[in-house]
Amino acid sequence: MLPSFVDLSGLQLLVVSTAVGAGGLLVYFLLIRRRTKTKTLPMGDGWWGAGEKPLAEDEEIHPFQIETSDEEIKDLYMRIDQTRFTPSLEDSQFNYGFNNTHLQKVVSYWRNQFDWKKQVKLLNKYPHFKTKIEGLDVHFIHVRPSGLQEGHSAKPLLMVHGWPGSFFEFYKILPLLTEGRDGLVFEVICPSIPGYGFSEAPHKTGFDSIAAARIFYKLMQRLGFKEFYMQGGDWGGLITTNIAQMRPENVKGLHLNFFPVTKHNLRMLVSLLLGAYVPFLVGFTREDVKRIFPYFKKNVYEMLRESGYMHIQATKPDTAGCGLNDSPVGLAAYILEKFSTWTDKQFRDLEDGGLERKFSLDDLLTNVMIYWVTGSIVSSMRFYKENLNRNPGKRSDAKIGVCVPTGLAAFPNELLHAPLVWAQPRYKNVISYSYMLRGGHFAAFEEPELLAEDIRQFVKKVEK
Repeated sequence: MLPSFVDLSGLQLLVVSTAVGAGGLLVYFLLIRRRTKTKTLPMGDGWWGAGEKPLAEDEEIHPFQIETSDEEIKDLYMRIDQTRFTPSLEDSQFNYGFNNTHLQKVVSYWRNQFDWKKQVKLLNKYPHFKTKIEGLDVHFIHVRPSGLQEGHSAKPLLMVHGWPGSFFEFYKILPLLTEGRDGLVFEVICPSIPGYGFSEAPHKTGFDSIAAARIFYKLMQRLGFKEFYMQGGDWGGLITTNIAQMRPENVKGLHLNFFPVTKHNLRMLVSLLLGAYVPFLVGFTREDVKRIFPYFKKNVYEMLRESGYMHIQATKPDTAGCGLNDSPVGLAAYILEKFSTWTDKQFRDLEDGGLERKFSLDDLLTNVMIYWVTGSIVSSMRFYKENLNRNPGKRSDAKIGVCVPTGLAAFPNELLHAPLVWAQPRYKNVISYSYMLRGGHFAAFEEPELLAEDIRQFVKKVEK
């Protein structure tokens, strides 16, 4: 177990670091680099619509607008009014999940003050579209800059959300990217992952991040973009990574704010054993040490503590999702608890979960409503099963490096800090690695200014 290694004496540390650092690690990573240097991820093809694949598919892009009705809102209120609340334990805060005492306050606001019709108008602020790809209606927003200066063109940027987020996470960052600064302006495309929000859910098993990557690549081609930039976090980070592995010649640059590393466990193990004592030997910076130690053992426990949802969704999503799809309050508690803890784990010790320290209730409930009105919570949870139904280290994309220019933004309150040295075996061409000043898992939603600036600085480096 780890404690017996962590307590190594100084002499043992010197022997281990010399033998492993100078010999085994060098050979291991040279072999990894040689094996992944020229590989690309096979693109393949798929059909996720109902029934058999037709001879031809409608490839038109159709305008789409989000709508609501009095009947939809009436049904929501009726279900909210029938909710059975369970009293919270004394002094439990958010350590048992969403605190029910505070949940009643949030629900009261939702029932009596939240204006869904007003939020629908906000959602329709940007142009929405749908197009059929591999049998699925794929929803996306496409935001073009206005008033481009003469001689300047916009950089196409594909931004992909994760769970339990949505395209709405990007609404605060979009103006910062589509308004020109220093001659750099973006044309942004934000799709909904199939099975999330207004994108149709797959009708067949097996729809994973590679299938989503292929669909979004086809979307960008259909929109006429031969080369483009990408940005992602959570599942969006994996989907955009897969696109870069699949079609590197079309990807000018990849920017990620979530890049967990699951392979190269030998390197990670050795760096965890030695990093607190000789960080320079394993490639750690002082900031890496600060974020990982001396709380590593605690961080392992934190990951276990925060990953229960993943085990459920990766095994029996339809069973767990049944109740969430039927109860708006249950759905809100399940989703909003993540926006508390994943923003800052210390928020678990607050009675209100710190929800309004980074977000407004209107923003949070708008994201919940996107799941509610589309009935997409079950299909969004299935994405975990499709991606985790086998060893992630044995997936085809796990064996292939990413060679496109890559920018990594490490936010301090992310669920797990990934040092540059852990990312490099997979991301071969990292030209920007930033230790962000503040923020957690929902970067675009929490800290749009910081993320936008990091994207800009990354793209400037690529363009040079």
